[in-house]
Formats: sequence, C-alpha cells, structure tokens
Amino acid sequence: MIINDAIVTEILENANVKSYNNILDVACGTGVMIPYYLMRGAVHVDAIDISPCMANIARSKFPRNDVNIICGDVEKLEITPKYDNIIIYNAFPHFPEPERLIEHLSAMLTPSGTLTVAHGMSREKIDALHKGGASRVSMGLLSARELASIFGKYLHVTTIISDSRMYQVVGIKEV
Repeated sequence: MIINDAIVTEILENANVKSYNNILDVACGTGVMIPYYLMRGAVHVDAIDISPCMANIARSKFPRNDVNIICGDVEKLEITPKYDNIIIYNAFPHFPEPERLIEHLSAMLTPSGTLTVAHGMSREKIDALHKGGASRVSMGLLSARELASIFGKYLHVTTIISDSRMYQVVGIKEV
C-alpha cells in the first residue's frame, strides 16, 4: 500500500483528529495510520484487526502504553461511548453489512466525536483492486452519497468526497 501524506493529512483534518483525542482505528492492518494519529497528539489509540497476523505485526511496531492493538471483530467490541474519532481507512469494502457497522460504531463515539470512512484513492481504483482475488472478501465500495445516507441515520454528515484522489465520508455525533 502506498501512503500519500498529503491525502492522509486531509483525511485526518476532515475527521477532526487532534491532540488529546481517543481514537479507534478499525481494520488497522499493520498499523499504517497509527504514526499519523500519534503525530497529531492522540492521547490513546485502540487499533483493531480481525487478522491475527496483521494484529501481531501492528503490535510489534507499537509496543507503547498509549497504543492498544486488539485482534478481534470490531462489531463485537463493547459499545461504550469513549472515542473522539473512529476511523476506517482503506478497509470499508471488507464489511458485509455497512449499516450495521455504522450503527455500532456511532454508538461508540463521544458527543461531538467523528466517524470516518476513507480511502487514499478513488472509488474506481478501490473497486478495481478488489475485483481480483479480494472479491471473495470484499463487497465493493458504496458510492459516497450512498454511504452518507447511511451515516445520516446516526450522525450529522460533515464531509462527502469522492474524486480521483480520494474517498471520504465523515459524520459527527451530535450532542
């Protein structure tokens, strides 16, 4: 995976990731986003991935008290409103029931917390990547408008981007 720092910065700005935030990184993989959260001053990062291999790699990269790597299913995490930011980066097509996931995650946000689904490339490129061997574990990426419609049932939508550079939908939990 190639990371574009400018796009990641824009994604995190849109998601309102800032100092002193508690962050949940959903489908964290090997932890590629964790350094970006820490550079922004996150007070704590919980990062979860269903793959033991991915979680172990991430754990080995971040043996710190302010980063907790969890191997498990995010939809089975206890619903406690404790996260200022929940971010799904480059992984959303792997969740077969998007609305159930959004409902579950939005309940884990603090008041004024943000939920973000983002990809560091266009929807078309994501779908093309997932047509090959990943098609058995990927359902394809909803249009940003379709995803925003789901977000709107649980959150106030603040950002909808789907262009040749990136894809992002952000919602904020209203107080």
